[in-house]
Amino acid sequence: MQRGRGRGRHAKAPSSSAAVDRTPMTDQPLHPRNLEHAFSRGDPGAFSACSSIATAPSHAATTTGLSDRASQAALLRAVNAYLAPAALHLRPPLPPAKDIVAAFHHLAARLRCPLKPAAWEDDLLALLRALACPYKVTRSALKAPGTPHSWPPLLSILYWLTLLCRFTDGLHASPPAPASASNEFMTYLTQGYCMYLNCQDDALASLDDDYHSKARAQVAASAVAIQDLEKEVQECEAKRRKQMSAPSRLKALQEKKDAFTADVQKFKAVVKTWSTKIKDKEDALVEKEKELKAKVMNSQQMMAENEELVKQVDSQVVSVRDVDRMTRELQAVEHDIAKLEKANAVLEERGWELEAALVSKLEEIEGLAELCNQSLRKLKPNIDFQYEVNAKGSSPAEILGTTYKTNLKPALKALANETKRLIKSKHDESIDLQKQLQGIVKILEEKRSHVSALQAKDNEMTAQLDSLDREIQSHVSRCADDARKWKEELEKKEHHMSTAEKEAEEVLKNSEEDLQATLRETDKETQACARELLQLMEGITKFKELVVQTSDEMNKDLYECAEDMAASWS
Repeated sequence: MQRGRGRGRHAKAPSSSAAVDRTPMTDQPLHPRNLEHAFSRGDPGAFSACSSIATAPSHAATTTGLSDRASQAALLRAVNAYLAPAALHLRPPLPPAKDIVAAFHHLAARLRCPLKPAAWEDDLLALLRALACPYKVTRSALKAPGTPHSWPPLLSILYWLTLLCRFTDGLHASPPAPASASNEFMTYLTQGYCMYLNCQDDALASLDDDYHSKARAQVAASAVAIQDLEKEVQECEAKRRKQMSAPSRLKALQEKKDAFTADVQKFKAVVKTWSTKIKDKEDALVEKEKELKAKVMNSQQMMAENEELVKQVDSQVVSVRDVDRMTRELQAVEHDIAKLEKANAVLEERGWELEAALVSKLEEIEGLAELCNQSLRKLKPNIDFQYEVNAKGSSPAEILGTTYKTNLKPALKALANETKRLIKSKHDESIDLQKQLQGIVKILEEKRSHVSALQAKDNEMTAQLDSLDREIQSHVSRCADDARKWKEELEKKEHHMSTAEKEAEEVLKNSEEDLQATLRETDKETQACARELLQLMEGITKFKELVVQTSDEMNKDLYECAEDMAASWS
């Protein structure tokens, strides 16, 4: 009887544990081997729940950003960053089909579920169903992965598998849990089973209470850690939004680069113009050097001739009378030279004055020629002729040309004849119009007489209308008095209506405030219930895994104990 009570009490212990705390006491992270073991058992429900919880952030991150090219490029960069060590690269914006297939093979191999080359589509669909992938993909999209309509869902699946591979890689890289934490639950089960076999119900109850208190403490610590992580995620999200909303530094640098490029082009244009100017100056300098060399050679020849003349003069025998005669001739020559220089200066001044007058006359001639050309364009003769002034001409014929005599004069004469003919025809038309005008004047006089008769009738009608206006005004005054009375009555009614509306608005405002308060309380209660429901689902899922694992181990231990007992009895 005692053993029956102990057996029954121990049978209720796991249910009470699940009722008090649904989260199992374990710090060991989820390992891919456990996932494969779950799949091999044919019970993928546990991992489906875990994978759906683990992939909820990635689903929220990718479902909001596959409609534009920028989000697709960001996801593709993340996938390429993970595939880079394997020498794989998906070229944006639309990678080749063979690269996409190679990426799927690599990610499946990282998850320890390699795909068969012959039927990789079936294996991939089975893997995605087993992993509870939140994204759906068709077999036709996997048959043609390089097409534009099938690439966005395949990119979302690649990004989701990349996140899962990074998670499993982090599990491989993380240090193993301590032996005490990993074996604590097994120790609890072993001790409880031993107490159950020994019928120690009080010790079993105290052991359950101790384990439950430890489990609650660890759950509270885990909840605090989760809250800290959620706060950190919110801070990171706020930083990301701040960086996304901040002005793009690349755009500012691009604008600065465009400004620098424009300045460089301006500088190049300036350098090009100055280089052409320098080249022209160098060419002019070469010509000047040539002229200088010619002048230096000419001066050298003149100096040589002067030296020869000086030698000849020195070799000649000159008397005093010849010296006086030569001096007088030299003075006469100098006097003639001075006169010639004065005459030359006067001639130069006159030449400058004539040149200035010539320039002014040429400008006047050009102005007159332009006026003549404008007049010709207005006249529109049958020939295309314009005056062109030749500034280098020496006679009027050369300056203005001789074509105007042969081309312009016949055209002007023909135009004058045409003008005379038009004037004559217009004169005949004016005579006809005068005759028509006289008829119109007669008609107007008849109309005036008719209008005077109508004016008399109009005066009579105006007198009648005045009398009607006076009657209308008297009627309007009576109507205005009636309207004033009605308006006063309407204002009184409006005042009553406004007071009633104010009272109704106050009642409506109070009702809306009560409704908002009720809605806020309802939302808070709904959110609290949703959080409790999520925690309950997570606890049930994890507890289900641990119960299955524990039951397998207990069955194994039970079989071993049974074999040992059978061996000892034998």
